[in-house]
Amino acid sequence: MPFTPPKESFSGKICEIGIGRGDGTVSLGGQSVMPFHSFEGAAPGKPAIAFEVQDVPPDDWPETVKDVFRDVSGDPVTWAAYCQDSLGADAIALRLAGTHPDRGDISAERAAETVSRMLAAIKVPLIILGSNHAEKDTSVLVRAAEAAKQTNSVIGKAQEANYKTIAAAAMANDLKLIAMSELDINLSKQLNILITQMGFDREKLITDPMSSALSYGLEYTYSVMERIRLAALAQNDPTLQTPMLADVGMYVWKVKETQAPEADLPEWGELGRRGVAWEAVTASAFLVSGADLLIMRHPDAAGAVKKFMAEMEVQ
Repeated sequence: MPFTPPKESFSGKICEIGIGRGDGTVSLGGQSVMPFHSFEGAAPGKPAIAFEVQDVPPDDWPETVKDVFRDVSGDPVTWAAYCQDSLGADAIALRLAGTHPDRGDISAERAAETVSRMLAAIKVPLIILGSNHAEKDTSVLVRAAEAAKQTNSVIGKAQEANYKTIAAAAMANDLKLIAMSELDINLSKQLNILITQMGFDREKLITDPMSSALSYGLEYTYSVMERIRLAALAQNDPTLQTPMLADVGMYVWKVKETQAPEADLPEWGELGRRGVAWEAVTASAFLVSGADLLIMRHPDAAGAVKKFMAEMEVQ
């Protein structure tokens, strides 16, 4: 008698969200099964990888990843075009790092000009990220949202301290919104509820539970993301039925394992390969836990993740 593998079905479904314009549109979510379980039900889209681009040359990235973009990182638009045309980025994540008060304190007006230039130069979807300074992001992301009006871009991150202003700006300019909480399913749910109570469309919301790197809390992040996805599908919780974001690169490339010199720790192996592996493994783990959108830095790591997705037969 042939073996019939057991199948699990869920009553819930993740909202399907389209980002970007025209032929460059990317669909996120839409699945009614856990990651890589397309044999059990609908999994219409595959996860997308956005390459991170900063508005100023990155001075805090390790040389192993900084060197890859050294010829283009002097201008964010040139950098983004390189990621799109040469690296096959599904999307561009523009981090307005230079607006942080300690990183240059670039004005909201200059940040908006950068957003406008980038939108004119690229075809893939644009994800606009603040500097993670809650107070400064409030003014910066409002102006950035106005510059990206009706382009179907994504803006964020809205946090507990500033979600009202940023969500209102996203709503007024018809943009998708990232809502970030700090590694707790209840906090994620609460923030999503608060944002939708403002009148923001749940089907334009992307949840960022906050990420962590391999060996630096990955297991905890994995657990939170998996619980969010299970609550959305098995418990049919509409407040959590949003695509999820994993902002991988910024957490991976600051840990010791991606920076420690080979001379100090030769047993850890060649530094360049070690860093790439660290980012690829971290990103792959988040895909298994439910991430629909990854923000990554090193193209070799992104390539390894794409190979992993293909081998897992993501349709």
